[in-house]
Amino acid sequence: METKVDLSGDMSVPDGGPKSKSPAFDFGNLSSKIPSITEALQITRKNIRPWSEFLNTNNYKTVASVQRLSGRFIRNLAYFQSNYICIFLVFMVYCLITSPLILIVLAGSFYLCYRIRKANTNFTLFGRQLNTNQQCIALNIACVPVLYIVGVGQAMFWTIGASCFVVSLHAVFYNIEAIVTEDTEGFLSEVV
Repeated sequence: METKVDLSGDMSVPDGGPKSKSPAFDFGNLSSKIPSITEALQITRKNIRPWSEFLNTNNYKTVASVQRLSGRFIRNLAYFQSNYICIFLVFMVYCLITSPLILIVLAGSFYLCYRIRKANTNFTLFGRQLNTNQQCIALNIACVPVLYIVGVGQAMFWTIGASCFVVSLHAVFYNIEAIVTEDTEGFLSEVV
């Protein structure tokens, strides 16, 4: 059995407005949309919920259904986002304090970058002139294998794993409906 499809006809290209030679996504504006580290820390600090509210054991309840569980999880992640970031940072600091070799390598790297920037001299490597920024980048790239040897990968994955576990436990069992007030009702309805 043979099927024939007629593909003849006239096609017109839809008018997309004025043609521009710029790409559909402008990477130049990307840096203006991403906040700096200090701005991100200020936003996080401003949005921290009270720790007494975050740790209130009277609000820990199991959920009745899976649909409510996913809604509770998402609402808790949105409402307590800054608190969860603080938990991650506490785990990271704990991991760095208990891993002195990582601290030594990081301190050495920061100190050498500081000395390179303070000296402000060019360096020749394999016949190529390196300015201070390139020297710091080369130093940091050279520190990556040393950090791997001293166990930064294990520390990073432990921090991520422990943070995800604690955050997930809190987000699943914390009854966000118990603290919803008229002020926060609009915020939570926008999130979900």
